[in-house]
Amino acid sequence: MFEKFSDQWSPKIIAQLNNYHFKLARIEGDFTWHDHKDTDEVFIVLEGQLRIDFRDGSVTLNEGEMAVVHKGVEHKPFAAKECKILLIEPAGTVNTGDAGGEQTADAVWI
Repeated sequence: MFEKFSDQWSPKIIAQLNNYHFKLARIEGDFTWHDHKDTDEVFIVLEGQLRIDFRDGSVTLNEGEMAVVHKGVEHKPFAAKECKILLIEPAGTVNTGDAGGEQTADAVWI
């Protein structure tokens, strides 16, 4: 599925289970500080390495590892080199939460 897109920080929906979307994304560099006030978010690293910064520390995920960011927790994903991830979150979740900005992207189906 990653061969179908090259843009970064723009999640692509690949499946829906009940009210949850499964989204693929290519990421590299820094993302916007944000939170999701009403929902948890799951990050699964499929290829590469992802660091998720929090206001009080960070967690580094390698290929095959996952983390749950709980609702209301401010976070900022970062990847030094391109990283391919799977996100699981409720349908309609905006990638930048309420923070907005130029990295806000509408998730589309592929």
